Amino acid sequence: MGMFDLSGRVVLLTGASKGMGLAMATGLAQQGAKVVISARKLDVLEQAAEQINAAVGTDCATPITCNIGHKDQLQSLVDQTRSLLGPIDVVVGNAGVNPYYGPTSQIPDDAYEKTMTANVQSNLWLAQMVVPDMIAKGAGSMMFTASVGAFKPSVMLGTYGMSKLALIGLVRNLAAEFGPDGIRVNAICPGLIRTDFARELWDNPEAAKRAQQEIPLRRLGEADDLAGVAVFLASDASRYMTGQALTVCGGTNMWT
Repeated sequence: MGMFDLSGRVVLLTGASKGMGLAMATGLAQQGAKVVISARKLDVLEQAAEQINAAVGTDCATPITCNIGHKDQLQSLVDQTRSLLGPIDVVVGNAGVNPYYGPTSQIPDDAYEKTMTANVQSNLWLAQMVVPDMIAKGAGSMMFTASVGAFKPSVMLGTYGMSKLALIGLVRNLAAEFGPDGIRVNAICPGLIRTDFARELWDNPEAAKRAQQEIPLRRLGEADDLAGVAVFLASDASRYMTGQALTVCGGTNMWT
């Protein structure tokens, strides 16, 4: 069995019908994992599952709808995953929202609450729901998609960045609490990735120029660039890594 082999492991992903989530689900499935992909729209999810199954050559992807902002829907997602595939080995909390673009000092209460519920609290709910499976096995890996926006203030995307910084804080606390049970918890912090979610930030001439001049690797990120780090964190290759924020950004955010 190879270091990155995920044969027999059950992986539950949120926000996995397209973009980074779909790329991560595909990469995990290609290493032998059984993946449950979730998002809000069933038709898009079913297309994504067909795409994964075609890429891998087996029926390894199962689509289940879920709005992560609703605790009861998350619980149903976890329950259905268990009943279909058995105990959950790996969680990828990739779903997130950004309903507000503007100064944090002016954000409406409902937009703030929606951001924090989806980007932080839903991931705590998910961790609480799946952790009994991992404790029983004495092993497990959780990863949550944060952002390089967590590392600095922003006048227009500040609340989103705040939520992702809080998510990294959640990851570290979960890592400390569940480490003795053999469970690892890490954050993935993408830079600017060419997905529909971030289209307003990259689909313009200024972004293209910036990529050529300011990003050390001289290109914007692609969804597929996240597949490898998801496989790494899910597999035994990262067995001594927990509580970390892995930055995948082409070099825009270096440790200082």
